[in-house]
Amino acid sequence: MKTISKITIGLVATALLFIGCGDVKNATPLNEEKVKPTISEESLGLRKTDIYVEQNETYGHKAAYSTTYAGSGNKIKRAFQDAPPMIPHDTEGMLPITIDNNQCISCHMPEVAESMGATPVPSSHFLDMRPKHNYDGELFTKAVDNMKNEVSIKKGDKLSGARFNCSQCHAPQSGDDVSVKNTFEADFTSKDGASRSSWNGTKLMEGLDTTK
Repeated sequence: MKTISKITIGLVATALLFIGCGDVKNATPLNEEKVKPTISEESLGLRKTDIYVEQNETYGHKAAYSTTYAGSGNKIKRAFQDAPPMIPHDTEGMLPITIDNNQCISCHMPEVAESMGATPVPSSHFLDMRPKHNYDGELFTKAVDNMKNEVSIKKGDKLSGARFNCSQCHAPQSGDDVSVKNTFEADFTSKDGASRSSWNGTKLMEGLDTTK
């Protein structure tokens, strides 16, 4: 009887040993996460090609910017309310724009825009909203203390110093077909929002009591 018990215990122990060895092979080590499936680089971007081999199918669509001359009256609808309008004409020879050489304002300044068939620069571009700090070339000092935080808004007859670089917000639009279509539909807050900015006149001052 004792012999049978010993044989039974031995068989059970052997079985547990084999089961344990099989589990060890597939077991997850302590304090380690399971290995996650690999995600290919090709599946991450819009291009489903090998980015390390620049074959013809890897190149994107060639840009087809407008060759319409400035002043032709051609305009592009705005993408959303008060969106910076896209440039609908050729910009050859107009870039880069500098504070001393800006050909855009020769047609888009309010006093000449209508006669040139151009979109006029809105009032917001003539407002100086920057704190008036001091810098003499060596020492920078704040014009006001941190509690006052000067933000007076003043309208001038020249473009604000922060607005001279037109191409920072406005850009040419390529008319080429792309593989990923834009399905966004704008919900304009004004009836002419697709063609005109609402950031003009007194609307710029709504809710502000710092105007001087």
